[in-house]
Amino acid sequence: MADNKIEQYLIDMRLSYQQVNEKLWLLDDEERTLQGIAIMLTEPLVTIRAEIFNVPQNNLLELYTKLLEINANDVIHGAFALDSDSNKIILINTLNYNSMDYEDFRTALEAFSLALTEHYPILSKYREKA
Repeated sequence: MADNKIEQYLIDMRLSYQQVNEKLWLLDDEERTLQGIAIMLTEPLVTIRAEIFNVPQNNLLELYTKLLEINANDVIHGAFALDSDSNKIILINTLNYNSMDYEDFRTALEAFSLALTEHYPILSKYREKA
């Protein structure tokens, strides 16, 4: 039996993950397009986060406009955002741990998978080549 409901839900969903510590899990489930997603518990919040790419030097207005359009029209749970600490474009969502049930958690992760699958190809054109 898992120590908390996040881990139990990950097990129930049969997702590939690594538990980094008692409050941090990293998903690595290529089949469900859930790679590199961090799930962090900072009670009462559960934060689900994926780093998309570094903020580019060029076309920022166009990129930010596209992110806002996607957030307004297509993202079901969470939002694309700018993490100024790491200078990355991220996808982020939060849930309340105390009221979160299996369906809330599953739906949030499925929405992440959908957002990454559908929107990364659109956003990747703004990504600077290494």
